Amino acid sequence: MTDLTGLRLSYTRAELRRADLHPEPLAQFQVWLQEALDAGLREPYALSLATADQSGRPSVRTVLLRGADDRGLTFYTNFGSHKGHDLAVNPQAELLFHWAEHERQVRAYGTVARVTDEEADAYFHARPRESQLAAHASDPQSAPVQDRAALDATFAALHRRFPEGTEVPRPAFWGGYRVTVQEWEFWQGRPSRLHDRFRYARQADRWQVQRLLP
Repeated sequence: MTDLTGLRLSYTRAELRRADLHPEPLAQFQVWLQEALDAGLREPYALSLATADQSGRPSVRTVLLRGADDRGLTFYTNFGSHKGHDLAVNPQAELLFHWAEHERQVRAYGTVARVTDEEADAYFHARPRESQLAAHASDPQSAPVQDRAALDATFAALHRRFPEGTEVPRPAFWGGYRVTVQEWEFWQGRPSRLHDRFRYARQADRWQVQRLLP
């Protein structure tokens, strides 16, 4: 294997000054996300979602952001998944967006609650039909499966159960979560590892902004 100790990049693309920041972190996040979308970055709405179980054991995986507004950051999944079990007993999470081409990261921490059934229904039926069937096929998500053939057989059976032209119902075990963000961090890579980092922390009815050491 290649010696990894000598591999590194110098981040020289941009800087981040306090004067550049929007007073509202959600607006700042939306600006950076839109810039990533406009630049054609691959899935800039993908995020690493970190949860922990009742004992504190952490777990992280990649999910897709499906909403970002004044209510919080929204994603969808199977409630019986590993993350679903974690959030049932420890309803808090941290999200990480990493846009390598822009040498940027955003972290967001907060409490988590399910979205309404109406909201989940609307999003589920906006998904491609194959994705709707896949939600039924992967239940409970994260559970062991005998082999790929068994999964493919389940998927084929769902095609027969819900033929083209019929509605695929949203399963009760599948829906959305919304993270009410209490703390944001914006990171811009800089040369010599002297990165620019700013944290927004919720203080009563306003956001307190602090520069952090890199």
